[in-house]
Amino acid sequence: MSSLPSLLERLQYQPKDDALIRQALTHRSFGKDHNERLEFIGDALLDLVVGDALFQRFPEKPEGELSRFRAELVKGETLAELALDLDLGSYVRLGQGERKSGGGKRQSILANTFEAIIGAIYMEAGFDAARQTSLQLFERLIDSIEQRASHKDPKTTLQEHLQAQKRKLPIYQLESTSGQQHSQTFLVSCRLVDQDVSVEASGRSKKLAEQQAAALMLEQLTSRETL
Repeated sequence: MSSLPSLLERLQYQPKDDALIRQALTHRSFGKDHNERLEFIGDALLDLVVGDALFQRFPEKPEGELSRFRAELVKGETLAELALDLDLGSYVRLGQGERKSGGGKRQSILANTFEAIIGAIYMEAGFDAARQTSLQLFERLIDSIEQRASHKDPKTTLQEHLQAQKRKLPIYQLESTSGQQHSQTFLVSCRLVDQDVSVEASGRSKKLAEQQAAALMLEQLTSRETL
């Protein structure tokens, strides 16, 4: 575990007592005093703080769009991105088995630890301190949220492309898994049943492999349609 003062410097936060921050960095695999209750309160607080920031920032946006923006900002993938910026994986305390299996790099653990950190700041220093830290960490993401939220992933783009042509949706299938448990590679196929076209792609997770396969299928369809 890396030095706690360096993390506090990254957070620009100095607690009177670092006990709650240490608890926020403790995964349940490490011991009894783990971070899940702090994660619970941090999750609720981020919904409020990020929602309020978006409400103030975009007075012209309807409720549905604000909800979509907030969902993009507080989803696990985004929180894990912020956790990586803070290098939380180097600070989180994990049980030996979890550490050996790569838990310090796992998206869910990083996202949950980030929420627990915010929860710890709230419990130790109050709402204003937790809000200030949250807004400081989310600032660049809120600035670019319109671009982030408008970006469609390959699976969504492929689905909309096929629906526009009134064609059947693709079928994704896991073909194989290789490698050790903590560093597996997934091979996934994407097939269009109405054209008997299939592509395969690999990724570090099934979800990433599906996105890669969808991107390859889009390339094939685009090249065929421009011939």
